[in-house]
Amino acid sequence: MIRVENLHKKYGRNEVLKGLDLQINSGGILAVLGPNGSGKTTLIKCILGMVLPNKGDIHVLDMPVKNNWKYRSQINYLPQIADFPGNIRVKELFSMIKDLRQQTDRKEDLIALFGLQPFLNKKLSTLSGGTKQKVNIVLAFMFDSPLIILDEPTNGLDPAALISLKKLIREEKEKGSTILITSHIMQFVEEIAEEIIYLLEGKIYFEGSIASLKKSTGKSNFEHAIAAIATTSIDG
Repeated sequence: MIRVENLHKKYGRNEVLKGLDLQINSGGILAVLGPNGSGKTTLIKCILGMVLPNKGDIHVLDMPVKNNWKYRSQINYLPQIADFPGNIRVKELFSMIKDLRQQTDRKEDLIALFGLQPFLNKKLSTLSGGTKQKVNIVLAFMFDSPLIILDEPTNGLDPAALISLKKLIREEKEKGSTILITSHIMQFVEEIAEEIIYLLEGKIYFEGSIASLKKSTGKSNFEHAIAAIATTSIDG
């Protein structure tokens, strides 16, 4: 599904990714964890072709990312910050994305699931942060896709919307999609993820299941296990 080999990325003198290697197989839910500045969002943007690495190769869906945009039509992406034009109405945004993708969509079911009917005629600039995130989620799940990338998807969500998001992710997994998630909410990650990788300073310090992480750190609590590996990584 995704193969990353010897990936390097610098912003000026700041080396964000340092020879990163990663293999993500088809199907399942993988969470990419790490503190701010660890390289999570840069890694995702390199996979999406939004950031060009200084060195290394990336293949997505058996296609090279370099000088190739065709693979992106098979990815659904939820950015950490949804920077929509404020003067567009919600229903206009949905229609615009549908026209761009030219695929069968399920936006009506998703609009109902997240209770967005009262907001369809409202401009995006008038929406609360939580409602904008619901709009963002609808866009990320509108179309069938073998690969779904969700960057901090829980931002601003109320408990009911969070339950609906977890339901959607599990449904996509059952359909065979691969879901790649970043999140700082460890309870959400523990409930939803099957595998995790932990990034620190542009390198992978752990890759495996949550159960294996707890075993390797000797911690029964997931947050404590993450803290333990973070401390070990820094001390090491």
